[in-house]
This record gives sequence, C-alpha cells and structure tokens, in this order.
Amino acid sequence: MIALIQRVKRADVRVGERVTGAIDAGLLALVCAERGDNEAAADKLLAKMLGYRVFSDTAGKMNLSVQSVDGGLLLVSQFTLAADTNSGLRPSFTPAAPPDEGKRLFEYFVGQARDKHPIVETGEFGAEMQVSLVNDGPVTFWLQVRP
Repeated sequence: MIALIQRVKRADVRVGERVTGAIDAGLLALVCAERGDNEAAADKLLAKMLGYRVFSDTAGKMNLSVQSVDGGLLLVSQFTLAADTNSGLRPSFTPAAPPDEGKRLFEYFVGQARDKHPIVETGEFGAEMQVSLVNDGPVTFWLQVRP
C-alpha cells in the first residue's frame, strides 16, 4: 500500500459542494491499495503513518508523530498513486488494486485508523473530490509497504 502524507495546518475534502471530511493541524494522507495488498499491508502502513515523526518538538526537530501532537487524520483514497509512468505519456493504472478490492482495503484502513486514533475524517471512495490544504512546512513524505 502507498500513502502520500502531508503535514497540514488544515485540510478538507469536498464532493460537489458537500464537505465529507475536514481537519485542523495533522496529516492529510492520500492512500492507495496496489494489486496483491492485504489487511496486513494496511495495518503496517497505518502503524507507520501514526508513528512517523514529522511534527516538530520544542527544539524544532521533526521528532513527534501525529499521535503525539493529537493531530487529525484526513484519509483520501487515490488510486493514481499506483500509476506506472515508465513508458509513454499516458499513465497505466494496472498496478492499482481493482476498484472493489481497493474500496474494501481503504474501508478497512479507515476502520483501523478510527480504532487507533481519535480524529479521523475521510473523502468518498470513487468520487470526484476536491482536496484543499495548507501544507505546513511544506512537509510531504511518500510511504510504501509491501504485504
């Protein structure tokens, strides 16, 4: 599984005019399931995301996790993270999990996140979404785990 995480001062996601999720300071995570991913990969990615030290301590060093700072999580499904861009000028999405499997794993990921973290908001799987954010830093990291 893949997550592109961004440390944010605030972020929200909309479907049309409806806000489906919004957070103040925390992490915006664009999340993608790849072919062959499973619950173990989702659990591993979530543990890494929750423990990843991207927030500054009192000395100004990135030494604190989203859990340490009581930050929010905004989880947005984004299958395009699995794009194969190695040839041609049009991405191939073959590496992404099929939509039904991607949805199942994203919903599992969200459920596990809600069990382990107090502030979890989401986008809407498969919908055209507009994501707004104020990136803090900017600080952006690519996380990837294999089953």
